[in-house]
Amino acid sequence: MLLGTVLVLLLAGAVPASAHAALRGTDPDDGSLVKQAPRHVTLTFTESVGLLDDSFRVFGPDQRRVHTGEATHADGRSDTARVGLPGKLAQGTYTVAWRVVSADSHPVSGAFSFSVGKRSATTVQIDTGSTEDPLTGGLNDAARYLAYLAAALLVGLAAFALLCRPADTSALRRPLVAAWWTLLGSTLVLLLLRAPYEAGTGPAAAFDASALGRTLTGRPGLALIARLVLLLLTAAFLLWLSRRRDPKERPVALAIGTALATALALTWAAAEHASAGIQVPLAMTSSVLHLLATGVWLGGLVALLLTLRRSSGDGAADGMVEVVTRFSRIAFASVTVLAVTGVYQSWRGLGSLSALTGTSYGRLLLAKLAGVAVLLLAARYSRRWTARIAAPAAVTRTAAVQERVPQPVGAPAGHDGPEEPETPDRAAKEPSASGADRDTRRRLRRSVLVEVAVAAVVLMITTVLTGTLPARAQAEAARQAPAGALPPTTLITVPYDTGTESVSGRGTVQVTLDPARVGENGIQAVAAGSDKGLVVVPEIRITFTLPSRKVGPIDAELTDQGGYWSTNSVNLPLAGNWTMKTTVRVSDVDQVSVERRVRIAP
Repeated sequence: MLLGTVLVLLLAGAVPASAHAALRGTDPDDGSLVKQAPRHVTLTFTESVGLLDDSFRVFGPDQRRVHTGEATHADGRSDTARVGLPGKLAQGTYTVAWRVVSADSHPVSGAFSFSVGKRSATTVQIDTGSTEDPLTGGLNDAARYLAYLAAALLVGLAAFALLCRPADTSALRRPLVAAWWTLLGSTLVLLLLRAPYEAGTGPAAAFDASALGRTLTGRPGLALIARLVLLLLTAAFLLWLSRRRDPKERPVALAIGTALATALALTWAAAEHASAGIQVPLAMTSSVLHLLATGVWLGGLVALLLTLRRSSGDGAADGMVEVVTRFSRIAFASVTVLAVTGVYQSWRGLGSLSALTGTSYGRLLLAKLAGVAVLLLAARYSRRWTARIAAPAAVTRTAAVQERVPQPVGAPAGHDGPEEPETPDRAAKEPSASGADRDTRRRLRRSVLVEVAVAAVVLMITTVLTGTLPARAQAEAARQAPAGALPPTTLITVPYDTGTESVSGRGTVQVTLDPARVGENGIQAVAAGSDKGLVVVPEIRITFTLPSRKVGPIDAELTDQGGYWSTNSVNLPLAGNWTMKTTVRVSDVDQVSVERRVRIAP
């Protein structure tokens, strides 16, 4: 029921994953006006990126796509992307849509614009394509969650069998096989969906031979192939382990199992957040330890629950007292590793305490920490019931050692006295003790079940967290020039009196300032009457003044374009809060002037 609910939530509520890489800058700059047509377009990112067959799409002033060369890395630098442009470009505004794959395997996309010679008279909204197909994204997220869940079960069940040494492992065989097949299936799905996930297309594109070939040569694809190979080796190891009963071979089995589990964890660390950003070697080591500790603890909880259900009522008879005690120590060590590596990874991803509440990554991390807190609370109760199970067993072993052999009649004077006779009261003590033990074991099973359920939710949050832009990268992206959207514009609505005597005789002038930055700017002004319909006015004049620096007034020198007034060459030399004065002449003798504050960015 829990697994089905999680799948529905992932498929129905899929959102585009944010990548680790951030766009550092573009050449030409976003919103810039260049005198000569550039020979190529170059993007620079905060870390290395992978290129796609369709990484760049350039649209001209006529909204038609411009023929470009093949996308490459500029000067051999893996953190850049470059595409060549035709030798001759017409004057006007060009829109560049781009899509690359971040070093942590997530695609990242956006768009920006630049103008050659002059800006286009009007701003045109160009369809730059979908950033992600919802069905592909949902299926990919579901497969990633199942892979995390299956890996935790696979590692935890095998570790429980080798480290806790239960007398009967039959209850673990089917879940172990199911976890192996689930991890194999989810890995194959991720491998097939890799190409459409990167390109933002539908799942049908998974069967494109050329796209699949590109996947098999990229780092995420190679990591998935390595995982498939390791799963085959793991299957051979589990078959070998099922036929070995000699305790002397246990150290060899532990060494092989540890190596396989570490290699499996590396296939995640090598293709996600740990592989990009700062302190990559330390981050990958921390990620591997975090994944292994998660599997040993959470997968071990499932193994403990299954073993408790299969065991008999007598803990001493089936060895469950020792098994539960061993797992309690292993779980404590796993939680310690999780705490240390979790604190480091949180610091690496957040960058600042304010990011905990101010970013999506921080809020998801808080949700995960809340889930872990509930998990630890349930684990505290589990340890309490574990201690109650272990304590009577220790007392029984001590009593068995100290028990005296009954002496015959006429024994020496040192004899303590006759053996206590069997009475109905004494005979009734053992059943009550056994009943208390069964009640404690039942409480332990319930608390472990709660741990397993909460752990599944924590894993789901972790899956979403690994696909979310870390706060540190988000802060770095915010410090860069705005990118990832169509040319920035500022829309100002200026009311004016139409000259009629009615109260409703007021019109508006819609002024569009593009890109509202230092340097050359374009302005379009459209007048509307009191009925919201377009009207023709004798003149619209706009001037700019920067009072703080005593600059201006600068006349925009708008010209009548037959229905609207515009210019593409007003130069605003300084950043700051400018005063835009709009004068509308409604007749030969009547005019109205309105001032508005306008922010000009650097």
